[in-house]
Amino acid sequence: MAEASISVDRDQLSCPVCLDLLKNPVTVPCGHSFCMDCINGCWDQENQSGVYSCPQCRETFTPRPVLRRSYFIAEMLEKLKKIELQAASPAGPGDVECDFCTGRKLRAVKSCLTCLASFCEAHLKPHQEVPALKNHKLVKASKQLQEKICSQHDKLIEIYCRTDHSCICYLCTMHEHKGHDTVAAVAERNQKQDELKQIQKKLQQRLQEEEQKLQQLKLVMNSFKCSAQAAVEDSEKIFTELIHSIEKKRSEVTKLIRAQEKTELREAEELLEKLERQISDLKRRNDELNQLSQNEDHISFLQSFQNLCISSEPEDSSSISVCEQLSFDAVRKSVVYLFFDLKQRLEHFCNKEFGKLPQGKRRTRPDSHTSHQSLIH
Repeated sequence: MAEASISVDRDQLSCPVCLDLLKNPVTVPCGHSFCMDCINGCWDQENQSGVYSCPQCRETFTPRPVLRRSYFIAEMLEKLKKIELQAASPAGPGDVECDFCTGRKLRAVKSCLTCLASFCEAHLKPHQEVPALKNHKLVKASKQLQEKICSQHDKLIEIYCRTDHSCICYLCTMHEHKGHDTVAAVAERNQKQDELKQIQKKLQQRLQEEEQKLQQLKLVMNSFKCSAQAAVEDSEKIFTELIHSIEKKRSEVTKLIRAQEKTELREAEELLEKLERQISDLKRRNDELNQLSQNEDHISFLQSFQNLCISSEPEDSSSISVCEQLSFDAVRKSVVYLFFDLKQRLEHFCNKEFGKLPQGKRRTRPDSHTSHQSLIH
């Protein structure tokens, strides 16, 4: 029997955290796979509540799942690496070309911030095997390596100027930025990373508060709908006991309730949409902050940090309040009062008129107290 072949895309075997091919792959209970170090790193950074989540789908697990190496995925990774080495694809439109390929340029898989060059799988091997090159900083293949070179001094940008909030090279500290408050980019990155965690913490707290408001509003709306339906049903029961001459009033009360219900629900739905938009914006910002926190490139991180973290905060919804008691009890009470008032008037009229009839022809009536109690219950 011929051996079955399976086509696997490289992206399918990439870690959602580091975006590189899986290393020591493990699969969490929801089915998503990660590098062992990446998923442990994510879970180690989470709070100590004992609840752990998948970085991709956000499904939560309690207690912390035991991670074991996925041998099936590991075998597929080995096969994929062999296939890529045997038939490396040339760089296409939008791909980063390998700087060391001669003739046909292959697609680069990594860029070195130390060498300021990009490498395909074959030419990347020295960085993985030569001890002197293993300390070089490798990132995802990028076309923007030139942006990491100072345009004035043609030196690697590796210093951050806190005075001017800009990334500079070491020669800049001797000229344009002389006397400024400067630190190594990696040191500033670590500080900003702590600030980023605080921002994320506040954002996640806001997100939880907004989601709680959303759930609370949904519960109130459901209770309000039930109350409105109960008011309509009670009105129907009461009005069906009345004579056909008040049929028009019954319809008017029903329309009044429905109109008020529609008005209140429309306002509640507008509030619901506003909360959903704000929650969506908070989630989007949280995703952007997550992506920024996972950026391995210190310079790119610092260049993006200012615009992302100093941008305007989402619209504050603290002024939004959710009314927890929406009902038609007042309408119901008014209708009951109207019913008894009309019924008493009707009984009084009937008793007065029945009294004029001969005793032998008087008709019996059900006890009024019993009738009232049956309507109430």
